[in-house]
Amino acid sequence: MVGERREQMPNISSVSEFLLLAFADTRELQLLHFALFLGIYLAALLGNGLILTAVACDHRLHTPMYFFLLNLALLDLGCISTTLPKAMANCLWDNRAISFAGCAAQVFLLLYFISAEFSLLTVMAYDRYVAICKPLHYGSLLGSRICAQMAAAAWGSGFIYSVLHTATTFSLPLCHGNALDQFFCEIPQILKLSCSDAYLREVGVVVAGVCLAFGYFVFIVVSYVQIFRAVLRIPSQQGRHKTFSTCLPHLAVVSLFICAAIFAYLKPPSISSPSLNLVVAVLYSVVPPAVNPLIYSMRNQELKDILKKMTQSVVFWLK
Repeated sequence: MVGERREQMPNISSVSEFLLLAFADTRELQLLHFALFLGIYLAALLGNGLILTAVACDHRLHTPMYFFLLNLALLDLGCISTTLPKAMANCLWDNRAISFAGCAAQVFLLLYFISAEFSLLTVMAYDRYVAICKPLHYGSLLGSRICAQMAAAAWGSGFIYSVLHTATTFSLPLCHGNALDQFFCEIPQILKLSCSDAYLREVGVVVAGVCLAFGYFVFIVVSYVQIFRAVLRIPSQQGRHKTFSTCLPHLAVVSLFICAAIFAYLKPPSISSPSLNLVVAVLYSVVPPAVNPLIYSMRNQELKDILKKMTQSVVFWLK
């Protein structure tokens, strides 16, 4: 039985698996969690899949803004697919175990998608800044080649940081068992298992990541200060509304992503608890990928019109 597995192991060489947080003790609640996660996962697949299809198939959306939105949808799909399928399987089969290699892969992929998404959101802020504050130079500053290079830089920076962080984390000796207080492999929970004098190896990588994230955050804030100043100078109320409609979805996505991630990793230990950790983890790893398509489609009339036509075409074809 899973509950009888040994949870105290002396060092990393003897750890072959980790035990994830159990959502519930009763079978009924486990199945309820499975159904809830399945619904969220299918909604994320559908929403991001529709955005991918719309941007790829409609030539009117072949612009830098929608190109970056396509990349965001890919990152969201990767992020939510890293955590939820394993959580659903554990609920369905009443199993808490994840192999050492599986845990390392989950940490690497989640870090990769989250850090790449933060980089991409910064690039998207620059795109909105150029479109609104320097419209006459938009074509030269954001040509197709430059957009591809910026997107590649976002994916590449996420990969490099994820490799360094994952390698450093899983090289630490573990002295406090193998039970994680989270429904997926999360670095703060793994560090709790490390020997007290070993986790300092992580400091350099963490500081580098925080400095990079802070730089991204400052860039986004400065970009939106300039954007709002430019928008308020637009004399037409209709023009201001149209401009805001392309900026507010991105700003909402950035705010949700940053606030949840900062609270997850920088909250004081005094307010930490398994229930709070679980809620915060869901907020930064599950909620954004599921609601991002809804945020963008609600405020973007052009995208709404195309998605509506796609839906009508599918319904007509099914009839």
